[in-house]
Amino acid sequence: MSTTQTLDGHARAPTDPLARSAEEWVEAFTRGWHAPGGPQAFASHFREMLAEDVRLIQPQLPAIVGRRAFEEEFVRPLFALMPDVNGEVQRWAARGEELFIEMTLHGTLGGRRLSWRVCDRVTLRDGVAVERESYFDSLPLLAAVLRAPRAWPRYLRMQARQVIPKIAKGRKK
Repeated sequence: MSTTQTLDGHARAPTDPLARSAEEWVEAFTRGWHAPGGPQAFASHFREMLAEDVRLIQPQLPAIVGRRAFEEEFVRPLFALMPDVNGEVQRWAARGEELFIEMTLHGTLGGRRLSWRVCDRVTLRDGVAVERESYFDSLPLLAAVLRAPRAWPRYLRMQARQVIPKIAKGRKK
């Protein structure tokens, strides 16, 4: 599952503090996604792994900045849409303080099981994430929402929570 090999193919010695820090971070990331235990437990698990001003970038949502926004704008809506969401890390690599983590997310949306592949690029500073950019094809997720009318209200609320504040900020300028 884990490796201390860099993206350019060079192996890192296990005593290298940067490699050890990256491996420890990925191990904690893996534990957090494996059995999240609900939104509060998930947020609590990741809280100390994220910088206070962490920047989170993902498809279908505007960038999220800060631990509080992580909980309110990412964790709560995600678990409202898919209460049983979890993930399994397939592999990861590190280059300096940049991590690349490939995983599969699983959950139930509108009564149907759903899985999709994700690759997260995480930038660490002093052992905590200062930025996470997630890459995935959002089409399977959107298709699952469309096939599950029970999920429409939750999905629309999630999108509205993201879009309406941005529109309001634009009008104030």
